Amino acid sequence: MKGMPIEQILPLEGRGVLSLTGGGGKTSLMFHLARRLARSGKRVLTTTTTRIFVPTADQSETVLIDADPAVILRKAASCLYSAGHVTAAAQPTEAGKLKGFAPEAIRIFAESGLFDWIIVEADGSARRPLKAPAEHEPVIPPTTTILVTVAGLEALGLPLTEELVFRSGLAGQLMELSVGEIITEEALARLLAHPLGSFKGAPPPARRFIFLNKADNPARREGGALIAGLLRRSAHPPAEALIVGQALDEILVHAVHPLSVLQ
Repeated sequence: MKGMPIEQILPLEGRGVLSLTGGGGKTSLMFHLARRLARSGKRVLTTTTTRIFVPTADQSETVLIDADPAVILRKAASCLYSAGHVTAAAQPTEAGKLKGFAPEAIRIFAESGLFDWIIVEADGSARRPLKAPAEHEPVIPPTTTILVTVAGLEALGLPLTEELVFRSGLAGQLMELSVGEIITEEALARLLAHPLGSFKGAPPPARRFIFLNKADNPARREGGALIAGLLRRSAHPPAEALIVGQALDEILVHAVHPLSVLQ
């Protein structure tokens, strides 16, 4: 499936809620999927349960801001059929970001029937390639039907530091590494597979996928294949497939590695 568009790899037929967790690349992936789904005639909402930067006009031409989900729905109804895709947030922050909604609001948006797909950035990583979730993270809506966790392959071969891994102390525990030790494929596989790692809090019905980002050279793509092999051999693979690619202006997919049958 090398070269296949990621929107054809993920099960995006019909309608649902897709949530994104993990490291850097979530925002690029969110707006790429929204753009492609809107072009195919779907009505799409992009939002967050944490915080995101204000989208550029290329990412989302229509941005609605109100803390009341009912107001967002009224505003969206008046412009969605011409725009196809809107972004919504509860309020701006002093840091120049947009604060999102609680999971209950995502449920209201989903049950309204106004949107075919709701794409939620459900985690923050301070733009680092890897992260471990704190006790209150990630904030995954229970209505999530597809969950994609993102990790950056550029971390392989580098030492575990806070500059590279958000919440590096927690991540070290899950990867079985001390701060300063080299991040290997085996360590990253442990982070992805750990119950308190990348899929912590995943709603049981949600279909789960891994997107390994920054696969921009052969060594990193080989690393992604090795991680897939390690996860496939585990007793309970954490996802049904691992996608190796690059989150650029458009998402480039290099390989898709099935990990298990549909869970």
